Amino acid sequence: MNGVTTIQGNLQERAMRVLPGGVNSNTRLLNPHLIVERASGCRLWGVDGTEYLDYLLGQGPNFLGYGPPRVVEKIVAAQHDGIIYAATHRREIEAAERVLGVLPWADQLRFGSSSSEMIQAALRIARNATGRRNVLRFHGHYHGWFDNVQIRSEGDRVLPGSLGQVSDALDPMLTVEWNDVEAFTAALRDHGDTIAAVVMEPMMLNAGAIVPADGYLQHVRDLCTRHGIVLIFDETISGFRVALGGAAERFGVTPDLAVYGKAMAAGWPCAALVGRGELFSDVAVGALTHAGTFNGNTIATAAVLASLDELEDRSVYRHVESMGTALIDGLTALLRHHDVPLKLQGLPMAFHARFDSGTEPLTRYAQVQALDGERYGRFATKLIDAGIWVAYRGIWYVSAAHTRADVDETITRFDAVLSGGDAGA
Repeated sequence: MNGVTTIQGNLQERAMRVLPGGVNSNTRLLNPHLIVERASGCRLWGVDGTEYLDYLLGQGPNFLGYGPPRVVEKIVAAQHDGIIYAATHRREIEAAERVLGVLPWADQLRFGSSSSEMIQAALRIARNATGRRNVLRFHGHYHGWFDNVQIRSEGDRVLPGSLGQVSDALDPMLTVEWNDVEAFTAALRDHGDTIAAVVMEPMMLNAGAIVPADGYLQHVRDLCTRHGIVLIFDETISGFRVALGGAAERFGVTPDLAVYGKAMAAGWPCAALVGRGELFSDVAVGALTHAGTFNGNTIATAAVLASLDELEDRSVYRHVESMGTALIDGLTALLRHHDVPLKLQGLPMAFHARFDSGTEPLTRYAQVQALDGERYGRFATKLIDAGIWVAYRGIWYVSAAHTRADVDETITRFDAVLSGGDAGA
């Protein structure tokens, strides 16, 4: 942002007085404060009238763009029927049937309001099914902010990710490097009979946009089956984004349980824990608790149904793939022209930008930790000043609302930033 307007400044001061840090999620502390007035399609506008081409998309949920008309229409209609009944209703049954219809490996699901809570349910179910305590997870993968899953990795060391966190809650967690076959194999050889679940992002999208190495997911699947371990995919970001059936479809490997959110409901707060039917048997009779006042409410499930109406026409994915590819190609050409060592990697619908003088793609979280994140943060500020709204951590999301004209305009603004000098150096 080029300066802070009176309106922006006044609202920011008010926000700081009533909201800790001026925000309602600490993730938003990472980007410069922007007070948003509205958003539509792939653009958002600040209260000062500044327009931004958006590649953050609310941290990913707005896969269809902001305010997709047919989704909004169905959400508005649903609210007139009442929102929360504390009873089962037609929309949640239909929404569950539709979700399971595009995830043929799964039998049943439970809806919730956030992926963080559904991860907790998944871990509880896995421990119940196996009678074991430990969970194997991976450096750099994010599964929510609760005490038993939030970590900070320093090399091979795993530390609590927050002040006030009960560190003992991490005791059942074993953490290894993702995409490393030998590390995973060794962990299961040494601890396999104590592990209830392996939980992972099947594509590492929270850090680095790293795709699984050839055969890696299948190796994990095979060893989990051999050791009687429940395999959990955290598809909060990848689900309904990298393919209609998420990463499980794109990479051809199926878990036992998976968590979905974000793109599933076009930005409405809704998540789902999906899995094999036998794992839910004790949930079904009330012996294993999963609860929530807002679970499966009429508006959330209307949003799921409306989103699937759009997504099941797979032309949405072809369009996003085309726009993302055009964007990556255009930005890469500019970076070469200006001789700027910024590398892009990932998939067209979700990719990562980093300053890196090397030529090889990132394959491990240890490589992500070694990047110059501060330099990218300075560069991201320049992009934001030029009207391109991006995340400071390097992830770029492309939506169905992005058109070729939007991509071309983004490339033009990006070129202007590179032509201006130091690219964040």
